[in-house]
Amino acid sequence: MSDPFDKLVDDARAVFDASASKPLRDAWGGLDLPQVRQDLIARFADAGIVDAEIDARYLLAHVLSPASYADAVADPALCSWQRISLLADLAWERLKRKPMAQVLGSQPFWTLDLLVSEDTLTPRADTETLVESVLKTCGQEAAQLVDLGTGSGAILLALLSERPDWRGLGIDLSPAALEVARHNALRCGLDDRAHFIEGRWGTGLADQSVDILVSNPPYITSEVLAGLEPEVRVHEPKLALDGGTDGLDAYREICADILRLLRPGGWLAFEIGYDQAKAVSDLLEVTGLVAITTVKDLAGHDRVVMAQTPVK
Repeated sequence: MSDPFDKLVDDARAVFDASASKPLRDAWGGLDLPQVRQDLIARFADAGIVDAEIDARYLLAHVLSPASYADAVADPALCSWQRISLLADLAWERLKRKPMAQVLGSQPFWTLDLLVSEDTLTPRADTETLVESVLKTCGQEAAQLVDLGTGSGAILLALLSERPDWRGLGIDLSPAALEVARHNALRCGLDDRAHFIEGRWGTGLADQSVDILVSNPPYITSEVLAGLEPEVRVHEPKLALDGGTDGLDAYREICADILRLLRPGGWLAFEIGYDQAKAVSDLLEVTGLVAITTVKDLAGHDRVVMAQTPVK
């Protein structure tokens, strides 16, 4: 009869040998933590990851938490083989140019920590410009908020987290993205005020049922998208990125329905590409909206266009 401890060891070895990240674990055998770190940075750089050192530091901080890297170097007992194995698993995924947020499964946005997946666009810091712009412009009184192409729910949930009297609806074509958004609403304690439905932009919503409409639609031109880094081009949903030949397809479709959806005096906020402010503003003006303004992000690039429906 085999020893139970021996069986545990054999089972652990079988899992180890079957792991896709076994080459990393083998390479790191016998190395101390600083050597593992240097090897990881070199592998990331060889894979074409621009911020190789930053990404290595981020992964190490994640697997060593609550201990710091300095703590683990000073006391090797804090860096168990289980932690090194986890580091290898995560690094292996990053080496495939999967975005760091997808590797770790979450991404900070505004004051929230949001789940992300390959079915959702990773929330970017630039998009916080839209959140800030809406909060500054739209007051605090009760309002019905709609987020078209909600993805992970980032914009909708960030706004609701700051405005307790607002209620929100997120719409997306992707059932998988909506599942992530629903989990995020629950995770953030906003599931009582945030609801999500499958649909194409505002199709099916009642006339003049929206006070504030927000959207970060796909706006990258098809030609530019084909040349982007693998983290975006391969691992993020094309549905959330490809804006057509000139990047404006989604804006045109949404604009065609804006006056029907928004109440008089209602607000619209679009995220835009850095060179799209005039084109999107022109679309809104032709549509009949007023008070059209452009807001720059922290890098000084045009990032948000806001507009209002006329008050009758």
